[in-house]
Amino acid sequence: MIKTLAAQIKQYKISTLLTPLFTILEVVMEVLIPFVTAAIIDKGINAGDISKVYLYGGIMIIMAFLSLTFGVLAGKFAANASSGFACNLRDSMFANIQTFSFSNIDKYSTAGLITRMTTDVTNLQNSFQMIIRIAVRAPIMMISSVIMCIIINPRISLIFLGALVALGAVLTLILTKATKIFNKVFTKYDDLNASVQENISAIRVVKGFVREEHENEKFVSTSGNLYKMFVNAEKIISWNQPVMMFVIYACILLVSWFGAQFIVSDTLTTGELTSLFSYIMQALMSLMMLSMIFVMISMSVASAKRICEVLNEKSDITNPEDPIKVIPDGSIDFNKVCFTYKHSEQNSAAKANSDAEGGEEILTDIDLHINAGETIGIIGGTGCGKSTFASLISRLYDVDRGSVCVGGTDVRKYDLEMLRDQVAVVLQKNVLFSGTILDNLRWGNENATEEQCAEACRLACADEFIEKMPDGYNTMIEQGGTNVSGGQKQRLCIARALLKSPKVLILDDSTSAVDTATDAKIRQAFAEKIPGTTKLIIAQRISSVKDADRIIVMDDGRVCGFDTHDNLLKNNDIYREIYTLQTQSGGDFDKPND
Repeated sequence: MIKTLAAQIKQYKISTLLTPLFTILEVVMEVLIPFVTAAIIDKGINAGDISKVYLYGGIMIIMAFLSLTFGVLAGKFAANASSGFACNLRDSMFANIQTFSFSNIDKYSTAGLITRMTTDVTNLQNSFQMIIRIAVRAPIMMISSVIMCIIINPRISLIFLGALVALGAVLTLILTKATKIFNKVFTKYDDLNASVQENISAIRVVKGFVREEHENEKFVSTSGNLYKMFVNAEKIISWNQPVMMFVIYACILLVSWFGAQFIVSDTLTTGELTSLFSYIMQALMSLMMLSMIFVMISMSVASAKRICEVLNEKSDITNPEDPIKVIPDGSIDFNKVCFTYKHSEQNSAAKANSDAEGGEEILTDIDLHINAGETIGIIGGTGCGKSTFASLISRLYDVDRGSVCVGGTDVRKYDLEMLRDQVAVVLQKNVLFSGTILDNLRWGNENATEEQCAEACRLACADEFIEKMPDGYNTMIEQGGTNVSGGQKQRLCIARALLKSPKVLILDDSTSAVDTATDAKIRQAFAEKIPGTTKLIIAQRISSVKDADRIIVMDDGRVCGFDTHDNLLKNNDIYREIYTLQTQSGGDFDKPND
């Protein structure tokens, strides 16, 4: 873990090294100042020698100035190093997340990843700054102060050493109990972030069902649990200050009592007693700082482990050593394919996308062959594995057994970026990003001209509503596409995919929010304008796939039919049942009952 985190210091190594160096110099100056103060009192004031007062006073001013300068430089470099360290951590985590396959992403919740990149990184940033500065300053200051006390008067130092041991024991007891609670606290931030994210992303549903009060109660409950844990920890930590002050006052009283007796017996000077008080305060305050460092580091250990999990996560799907970078055509072959989600206990996201039950074989013995340029419909009940089937073609997951080939070559031999450019997938819940319509369309091809974007929109029947907008293709899309309807969003996503000029186009229930007439127009445009592109249309409606060259019927992760619409009606019971339900029982919401 330490090696993983240390690797993120990178270009901030110099600042990281200079911080403790200037901190040590600052401590040296601070430790010497009480010693010079004692000389001013004993050799100047008590001896009535004003020249000595000026001499040692000048030395003390120079030392104070140097101490201040070193402290400022230490603070500057510490801030630079810790902020840079945090920046590198976030950049590295984000970059690694971008390489994750779906199976990697399924291990983590969205809220968990957000917590790691915000709260957890901030904890580590604060700890790192304390380690390179305060964790250097406090022990050196404490040891130096103890040594100076022993040099001045070994007998009085015994009082101070006894107090130091007693204070250390009490603080250790307090911090041990508090740390156990702090270690649990930060795992609760995931629940809090999940509650906020879910509520904000689904705010329309919340308001539509008038569930604001229920959501408020959920958030208050989660926030309240976090509050209670923090309060319990802080109650324990709050004992630090009174214990600390008790020890300080006790030391001052005892040192004053015995110091006065030593002064009377001429074994201790007034200046030495004054410097003893300074060293005692410095040592005890250093011990207090060490205790707080211990708390901070203990709190950050859990954060460090969570961050290292993401940094050390290796993608299940990587490029081969010598990847193929050209796909000759859009033919697709499934050769005895079987697939199971490897992280079934954590794959809530995968289950939502595929309607599959984790822990079971999702696809079993899939063996079929699709010619380049064919239009293939895919239909079946919820949870039959349709979306998973499509995900394997663009290698969002890898098969367990068998192989998936595109253009006659196993997808595992292709360059990933090239493969996913040539196998475009349009999901039912595709996302639009903040920016203009043109900005969103150019996700498909960043160099696309406005004419190319307009042509893609005509194919996707998106030009109909874009031209009615005040700013046309320069209309701003709000975050998540909230200012366009579901059908408009789907058509923009289809146009975006078309701009990739893919060999294979997969529409994963991506026309579910458009009416039947528009759906038919889109399919007709595809047939006329991109005949060489292999088109896979996953749908719930028979009307969306009946005109396809062939239709795959899936049930419980198996292909139970692969033929034309007419032949499936004659020979496939499942397809015939779906057709009957949709055409005769009002199952197709776009088709009026006879």
